Amino acid sequence: MTDAATAVVFPGMGSSTFAEVGRFMVLDRYARRRIEVADEALGESLLAGFRAAEGVYDAFAQVAFLVNSLALADRAEEEHGLRPDFCVGASFGQRAAAAYVGSLDFADAIRLTVDLARCEDEYFAAEPDDLVTHCFVRVPDAPFRKLVDGFSERGDWIELSGHLDDGSYLVSLRSDVLDELIAEVRALGGYSMQTMRPPVHARRFAPLRAKAETEVLARFPLAEPSIPVIADQDGRLVSTAADLRTMLADTFDRPIDWPAVVRGLTAQGVGTIHVTGPDLLFHRLDVTTANFHVIPVTPKTAAKPVPVA
Repeated sequence: MTDAATAVVFPGMGSSTFAEVGRFMVLDRYARRRIEVADEALGESLLAGFRAAEGVYDAFAQVAFLVNSLALADRAEEEHGLRPDFCVGASFGQRAAAAYVGSLDFADAIRLTVDLARCEDEYFAAEPDDLVTHCFVRVPDAPFRKLVDGFSERGDWIELSGHLDDGSYLVSLRSDVLDELIAEVRALGGYSMQTMRPPVHARRFAPLRAKAETEVLARFPLAEPSIPVIADQDGRLVSTAADLRTMLADTFDRPIDWPAVVRGLTAQGVGTIHVTGPDLLFHRLDVTTANFHVIPVTPKTAAKPVPVA
């Protein structure tokens, strides 16, 4: 490949409420087109369900994020000439990636998302602890890792669920020790971002992976991807349906390694990435902006011209 290679990146799911993106979904023609399919797959109104959503990560919120990510990719294709050579789905963005590359029918991607949300709800309802995943940025690496090790050594369950950049991490732990960790990180000069519930990407959740594979993923056939996918766990190339199924299952019990994704893309000669979705993080990371010409296509930028590479 040459430096002209392009990738589309579907971001992980952050906070994206109806108040934040509802207007975009009602007015944007690409979103409306996707919503029609979503309503049929759900058997009810996505917008009504999303408006009444009880949590930032409930099933309707997840489907809305999926719809918006793919609608923004539609916009990038039709209005700005996006023709990607590679595709990435970070965390929850894997589901949009699977639909985008044709491995998973869009309506099935919606059904899979709803079924996985129910599967996770059942699993975590039976967990003895209230577990969360929290995002930290701009924290010194070595002291932070020593801090995490200290929590583990004293008997607290804690895992790194994602390495996003130098000094940027996802950490999974019990909610009752989160405030203590946040205070310690702030003392190191780091910043506390959002909390995710249910938690994600930790070895502890291997039983959830097995449950999801058996009860949900096994019911959805996957086709060969139309373009190669870069796995968010280690930057490996995913080019078969079997490998893509493994990638989707890996998301439950393997951490994200975004710098490895960046290395995987640069090794393929990618010079430009379009980040399509309600993203507040991935397109802003230093490791992203230092290695690519980044074109964010978000609800906020949708009406603006996309700069030419």
